[in-house]
Amino acid sequence: MNYLHPMSKETALLYWDSILSEQVRLYIALLDGEITGTVQLHYSDKENGRHRAEVAKLMTSTKARRKGVARKLLQHAERAAKSDGKTLLLLDTEKEGPANLLYQSEGYVLFGEVPDFAQDAFGTFLAGNFYYKLIG
Repeated sequence: MNYLHPMSKETALLYWDSILSEQVRLYIALLDGEITGTVQLHYSDKENGRHRAEVAKLMTSTKARRKGVARKLLQHAERAAKSDGKTLLLLDTEKEGPANLLYQSEGYVLFGEVPDFAQDAFGTFLAGNFYYKLIG
């Protein structure tokens, strides 16, 4: 997701090192003792943006799809952000991706679309949708 194929070991290590930041929260979902989903919160470290967080890397395994796992992860992330004093959540996703329906059903407001926002694993440029949700 959001990395070109094949991903180098160096790129993978840099990514996981960045997750160790105090500004990142990572949550997982377990189904029958197996990790079936994950979501991250990235807290802004800007002085004038400490009220906001970005929802990132919400994903589920194929066996967890259509079972409410992504919705529960998103709701958990929202509660955690609110508990930490955040009042605004932001996120982006592929314009044509299935997650758009989830975000809209959970009250996220679409505020823009950017063409050629990111490349998929094989280098094809994809448009991105941007959402926000006030939780304060």
